[in-house]
Amino acid sequence: MTGILIGYARTSTIEQVAGFEAQKKQLQDLRVKKLFEEQVSSVGQRSQLDAALDYARDGDTLVVTKLDRLARSTTHLLEIIELLDAKGVGLRVLDFGGGSVDTKSPTGKLMLTMFGAMAQFEREMMLERQREGIAKAKADGKYKGRKPTVRAKADEIKKLKAEGMGATKIAKQLGVGRASVYRVLS
Repeated sequence: MTGILIGYARTSTIEQVAGFEAQKKQLQDLRVKKLFEEQVSSVGQRSQLDAALDYARDGDTLVVTKLDRLARSTTHLLEIIELLDAKGVGLRVLDFGGGSVDTKSPTGKLMLTMFGAMAQFEREMMLERQREGIAKAKADGKYKGRKPTVRAKADEIKKLKAEGMGATKIAKQLGVGRASVYRVLS
């Protein structure tokens, strides 16, 4: 039984328009029959990924442009592959170290699992270096963190409230969150 190609495109933010459009074009050029797309963080609820996984049937192939568009960790990747395997669905990653990889072959499965583990390791190492850099900068007195915006505007918030302005309008006018306005006023 020959299945169809199902595409999945994702970017973390709506600001990543060019990358999102490039993913969709790559998948459309491949002539995917159904394209699921969303702009949501990898840690957020990805309803379109869930819909794509649910839509896929025996013989189909789920296609993504890059591995990091699909899974948030090696464990998550393996869960997705296991789910697809159980349904008889393959996974193809188009940009995979200069080539593409397809889980319909044992070699493809092995490569995908190994690259997933290396990508997660690389990410964890980057985060560790970032934490070390911040700790060093703090020790050197060069890192103070983000300046609190609301504390700097507390007098202004109280003044506007005294003039009868509501919290929502104050928040909008000063470019701060409404909850922050309430915190200052309490």
